[in-house]
Amino acid sequence: MKTRILYVEDNDQNFYLVNYILEANGYEVIRAKDGREGVEIARSVDPRLILLDIQLPVMDGHATARELRTIPALAGVPVVALTSYAMAGDREKALESGCTGYIEKPINPKTFAEEIACHLGNAARGAGPR
Repeated sequence: MKTRILYVEDNDQNFYLVNYILEANGYEVIRAKDGREGVEIARSVDPRLILLDIQLPVMDGHATARELRTIPALAGVPVVALTSYAMAGDREKALESGCTGYIEKPINPKTFAEEIACHLGNAARGAGPR
């Protein structure tokens, strides 16, 4: 069975690139297009990792991360902010809202799958990536 990743992303181009890389590396990717949908899908699909854009419609990534962290079944699931927000303090704000990791867009296609594997590996060892 493939490792399931939920990617909460409203931008089609961003989704397609990440999906292409992850599927090529053997992952199953499920998409949500806004924060509210992301929370609903996360409750039902048992993801091993959640990638979360910060600038989302309906409910932004910070609010989504906070809500995901209230769901006991998802307590051990890494939530990684995947965002173009790269100003001073943005990483810290994402971590404070409940994310366990932070990846800046644009992603590096050559190293992205390795970064994802690292976040999954840290979760398997019981330590969220920082």
